[in-house]
Amino acid sequence: MRNPCFFPLLVLNATLTWAADPPVRPTVIGHRGLVQSAPENTLAGFRACLGLRVGFEWDVRRTKDGQLVCLHDETVDRTTSGKGRLADLTLAELRRLDAGRWFDAAFAEERVPQVEEVLEVLARSPPEAGLLAVDLKEAGGGMEEALIKTAQQRVLLGRLIFIGLTIESTDVRRRLKAASREAQTARLAPDEAAVADVLSDRDADWVYVRFLPAAATVERIHKAGKRVFLAGPLVAGHEPENWKRAAALGLDAILTDYPLELARQLRGRTP
Repeated sequence: MRNPCFFPLLVLNATLTWAADPPVRPTVIGHRGLVQSAPENTLAGFRACLGLRVGFEWDVRRTKDGQLVCLHDETVDRTTSGKGRLADLTLAELRRLDAGRWFDAAFAEERVPQVEEVLEVLARSPPEAGLLAVDLKEAGGGMEEALIKTAQQRVLLGRLIFIGLTIESTDVRRRLKAASREAQTARLAPDEAAVADVLSDRDADWVYVRFLPAAATVERIHKAGKRVFLAGPLVAGHEPENWKRAAALGLDAILTDYPLELARQLRGRTP
C-alpha cells in the first residue's frame, strides 16, 4: 500500500514551487502520466503532470459502443476493479469500474477517463504546461478523424503528438494528416540508417527513436524541419546519464516513467 498522503503533498509542492517554472528542453513526457505517484492513465496523474509543468503520454482505445477512452491494455483486469475485454464493455459499464484503488486507497473512485475529459484537463492548463503524446492502441473506423475533430474543437491540436500505431503505420499517418495537416505525427526510425526515410516522409513531423542518435543526425533532422522523440529502455527508467546525453544532443522530447526526476535534472535541481 502506498502512502496516501504523498500524492496531495506532491501536488501542493507543484503548485507552490513549480507553478512559475519555465518549460524545459527536451520536453518531458510522463509515461501514462505520473506512474510513480498516481494510477496510470487517470485524470489524477494527468493533472499532477501538468501542474508540475511536464507533459504526459496517454493511451486511446474504443469501448463496445465506440466511445474513445484512455486505457493501455485490451482488458480492464489490471488497472480497474472489473474483468474482461474493453471491446465488450459499453462506456456506461466501464464508468462503473474503479480505476484507482488498485494503486492506492487514496485514489478510490478514479474512473477510466474519456478522451474529452483528458483534453478538458489540458485546456485548463497554460500552454507551457506540457506536450501530450497520444498513443493510439487502435485505429481506423473513423477513430483518427474523431480524435482530430475533438482536439480542434478545443483548439488543442497543436499540443498533441500522435505515437503508438502512428509510428509504424503509413495508413494511420495518412488518415491523421487527411483530417488535418496540423496533426503532429511521429514515425519510427529503428536505427541511424532509417532516419533518411523519415525525413523524406511528408506525413511524419517527428522522428521517433529508441537510441541516441549522432549529433550530426539530430542536426540534420532539425534542418529538415522535423523533431526527435526519444522513448524506450535508455530513458524509461531512472537514467540520469542517458537523460543528460539526450539533452546535450538537443533532442526535443523524452518519454520516461520518471518525469519529475528528469524535469528536475533539466532544471538544474537535485531530485
